[in-house]
Amino acid sequence: MDLHCTMKKERKDICIQNKRASHDYEFIQKYIAGIVLTGTEIKSLREGRASLVDAFCFMVNGSMWAKNIHIAEYEYGSYNNHSPKRDRKLLLNRLELNKIEPKIKEKGLAIVITKFFINDRGLAKLEIAIARGKKQYDKREDLKTKDANREMDRAKKNF
Repeated sequence: MDLHCTMKKERKDICIQNKRASHDYEFIQKYIAGIVLTGTEIKSLREGRASLVDAFCFMVNGSMWAKNIHIAEYEYGSYNNHSPKRDRKLLLNRLELNKIEPKIKEKGLAIVITKFFINDRGLAKLEIAIARGKKQYDKREDLKTKDANREMDRAKKNF
């Protein structure tokens, strides 16, 4: 019996996805960014109590910030508990910020948050994407192909 595997603390994988973003946007380029959190925020996040609905990023004075990420208050937190929807700073390299900044200024492009996860080192990370909004007919076409693929998978399972 391997003693290292039994002694290792098991940690459940936290991966919170923004499913609405993939429906509403076409992703052009993706980046992984760190995020600055307080103690009660990371504890609440490790319990899986976060939501990325309507979350997006914006630039201020050369740094990137995330807005509308809802991280529920930590239930065992005291008077210094965090506010659930505060703006949070993202940690990106200067080279990445310099690549992203001109693309934001283009018409029709936005930066959306697609995924919130904790990596293997225990650090909270965001997957952000430079995205272009889909038209209504594109959304309908995606739903049709998804339904067709689902039906084909069902047919394969029945054989």
